[in-house]
Amino acid sequence: MANLKEVRTRIASVSSTQQITSAMKMVSAAKFRRAQNAIIGMRPYAAMLGEITADIDTEDGVQTPYHEQRKPASVLLVVVTSNKGLCGAFNSNVIKEASARVAYYSETLKVPSLQLITIGKRGSEFFGKRQGLVKASCDDLLDTPSFDNIAALASQIMQDFVDRKYDRVEVVYNQFKNSLTQILSTEQFLPVSPKSASDGNNPSAPAQHFDFIYEPDKEDILRNIIPLTLRSQFYRIILDSLAAEHGARMTAMQKATDNATELLKDLRLSYNKARQAAITNEIIEIVSGSEALKG
Repeated sequence: MANLKEVRTRIASVSSTQQITSAMKMVSAAKFRRAQNAIIGMRPYAAMLGEITADIDTEDGVQTPYHEQRKPASVLLVVVTSNKGLCGAFNSNVIKEASARVAYYSETLKVPSLQLITIGKRGSEFFGKRQGLVKASCDDLLDTPSFDNIAALASQIMQDFVDRKYDRVEVVYNQFKNSLTQILSTEQFLPVSPKSASDGNNPSAPAQHFDFIYEPDKEDILRNIIPLTLRSQFYRIILDSLAAEHGARMTAMQKATDNATELLKDLRLSYNKARQAAITNEIIEIVSGSEALKG
């Protein structure tokens, strides 16, 4: 059994860790609420843009340069992780999925050119070790996630696609569902896939037709709304990832605090046992000494 000093040292250490994880959990909870409100407010707008785009695509077959389907000779992967750790498997899941996509394009499809844009220091540090793979790291976007900054990156990617620098663009990230659940997602950003008016969650559902009135005409509206939709989609992805990150960190810190609480109970029990054993030994020594004197 460990001596009293060792147990007291461990109790102090675990108590200090518990205070830190509890404080981090409260900070993450505050950030999570703001991120959750942001993504919940963004989703209806992005969904309505998607409905308008789907309605024009399915009814008229109008195309833009962003719809052009090409054989993927050059692929860009956008990997969204976080700038900080202590959020469970949040980053490792994204990195694992992105690595699988890299292997798929480079080894299975034998794509001649494959590049990455990393958003988040964890992804930048991991993939930065592979020479020539990372085209750019945009970690600062997560510090101040403004629409203008994120839309500027999305516009640059869109222009590169139009200029045929890339034939396909995919985004790997964690989609926010709730504070306990993050959905690992790989979305095709470009080219824009033809959308069906049926329910996206249930393709066999009957088609939905929207009673939209278009002015001046559908083609002009689509050519203007597709860039806006793509920039909004990219912004929504970043907000999704941020909300998922804070939810994952809040959950991880809550579990760490609970584990520290359980460990403290066991340590205090061990301390009490060790203290009682020490007292018992002292009593035995006193009684033995007394008996020896009597003899």
